[in-house]
Amino acid sequence: MRTIKGPALFLAQFAGDEAPFNDWDSITRWAASLGYVGVQVPSGDSRLFDLEKAASSQDWCDEFIGIARQNGVEVTELSAHLQGQLVAVHPAYDSAFDAFTPEKLRGNPKARQEWAVDQVAKTLQASRLLGLDAMAAFSGALAWPYLYPWPQRAAGLVETAFEALAQRWRPLLDIAEENGVDICYEIHPGEDLHDGVTFEMFLDRVDHHPRANMLYDPSHYLLQQLDYVEHIDIYHDRIRMFHVKDAEFRPNGRQGVYGGFQGWVNRAGRFRSPGDGQVDFSQIFSKLAQYDFGGWAVVEWECALKHPEDGAREGAEFVKRHIIRTTPHAFDDFAAQAPDEAANRRSLGLEV
Repeated sequence: MRTIKGPALFLAQFAGDEAPFNDWDSITRWAASLGYVGVQVPSGDSRLFDLEKAASSQDWCDEFIGIARQNGVEVTELSAHLQGQLVAVHPAYDSAFDAFTPEKLRGNPKARQEWAVDQVAKTLQASRLLGLDAMAAFSGALAWPYLYPWPQRAAGLVETAFEALAQRWRPLLDIAEENGVDICYEIHPGEDLHDGVTFEMFLDRVDHHPRANMLYDPSHYLLQQLDYVEHIDIYHDRIRMFHVKDAEFRPNGRQGVYGGFQGWVNRAGRFRSPGDGQVDFSQIFSKLAQYDFGGWAVVEWECALKHPEDGAREGAEFVKRHIIRTTPHAFDDFAAQAPDEAANRRSLGLEV
């Protein structure tokens, strides 16, 4: 068994226009000062990362990693969450998701999708040059507006949506194979891949592509009331990335899973900083150790209440407390005996 690596921090929620969050050197020094030994990097944030150079220049990638290591952290993975989201956008969300694209592409869904596909491909190429073997992404969504079947969905609508989604991602999965990088889809409400069943529907349509894998984030499962521990038993061979994010679900007589269109603070289900919610991380870290997960434990801060810098500081210590340094031998090895078939047969009352 391998020991999970960490703690690491996803930088997407911390990148900003003020120091120390506005450039690569400063933000990596800040992360290391909190006790992190790794950082997950949003590939589309130009304040921290130049995707065009990273996808084409080994020298640039070497310098990028060198700065991080000099400051005490490793680059764990690149994230193409936002670009992956734009690979498949239902027209109901065109205006909202245009905000994630360059201004010149807004109002042009076809050009936006082509740009997103190119961005994901370049993130895969950059991952290879950085020596990484996994990349995070959202799947995007075509069927999500039809989640609740009222009025009754048209026959074949969901199947058509998943076939189209697979057609868009299959070429990117092949690029992932060429670069030796897994695409780890964050299983997430708002995406067509939002639980185990939908992930399996997608896998079937991409012929169980070996590069189609999961980013496991238990907070999204708790808010759906899905068994996030058994999920590891079922999908451990596809779980290649791990976000440490907490959540709580407190239904009442006025609202439940759907949240009544309330803001995050007033929802029955809301995200919390690690340790402040209801997720049983002791079980999760034990399960991941049991199944020999060798990736990183990456804190993703999204809390409805706590200040992000406090969440980041506390998150590093939280992960340190939960990482299990796996044993190199069984606890009862001291009593082990050398193989002896004759002795075994005598112990069983069998003729020698």
